[in-house]
Amino acid sequence: PKALWSRQTISYTYPNGVKLDNVTQCSLIFDIPAPMNPPVLFYYRLTDFYQNHRRYVKSFQPDQLRGVAVDSGTIDSSLCEPLRLDDRGRPYYPCGLIANSMFNDTYTSPVLQNVQGGNEQSKVYNMKNNSGIAWDSDKKLYGKTKYALNQIAVPPNWVERYGGRDYTEAHPPPDLENDQAFQVWMRTAGLPTFSKLAQRNDDDVMENGRYRVDINHLFPADIYGGTKSIIISTRTVIGGRNPYLGIAFVVVGGLCILLGAIFTATHLIKPRKLGDHTYLSWNNDQPSTATTTGREGGREGA
Repeated sequence: PKALWSRQTISYTYPNGVKLDNVTQCSLIFDIPAPMNPPVLFYYRLTDFYQNHRRYVKSFQPDQLRGVAVDSGTIDSSLCEPLRLDDRGRPYYPCGLIANSMFNDTYTSPVLQNVQGGNEQSKVYNMKNNSGIAWDSDKKLYGKTKYALNQIAVPPNWVERYGGRDYTEAHPPPDLENDQAFQVWMRTAGLPTFSKLAQRNDDDVMENGRYRVDINHLFPADIYGGTKSIIISTRTVIGGRNPYLGIAFVVVGGLCILLGAIFTATHLIKPRKLGDHTYLSWNNDQPSTATTTGREGGREGA
């Protein structure tokens, strides 16, 4: 059956306590046709978002991400342009285009509707959103910042999340060392359509049935003509479902078959004995060359 959806306007409170009014919440209702064994993986998917743009990919400062209190001069000469310093000369933390554009929609865990054989009307399928979603190699790139609060500024797209342009004791800078959602986002995608892991459950079977997920619309994909969607999948010993590699193999295989047919037809129509040494250039008569070099005359004189 086709998924159903509805939307409403709510007041949303960020995990750091900042409250935001007039947030659009989309409630998505969909069916899981068969039980899914763990691990069950919950991805968000974006289209037409070019994380692979050359300027975008380079727009970060690695030492700053590792926790070093990088000075304004170093940040100002870094690749974080155009988001290096604010108008007061304070470095953005974190600086650069990748961090500033971080995906920030939020999702509830899927809720099973109309539970059979029990008194409950619904059952939450709990998923973790900040554990096990980043690669171990990614985690090594981040550390707790050594900046003082008055040394740094909030990136422009994060101002709403932190209630102003400055970090405070009430709303301190993000702990990048443990913020796995941030680490996942900073690993840029190679194609404009991509999926990134947002939540997972490694222990429980996801029963078949009708589920509901509430999505708080905070990331404005519509302003650049992109789309957002979610994917719930699982994984086997050979990995998850990914059609792109299979498509690539089929395309390359098809090209090989086509080229093989062309070479076969060429050989049948105009055959040539392969490996025939008489085709070598120095085995052909070249009188003009012989006369010019004097080789022929030399042999006669001998």
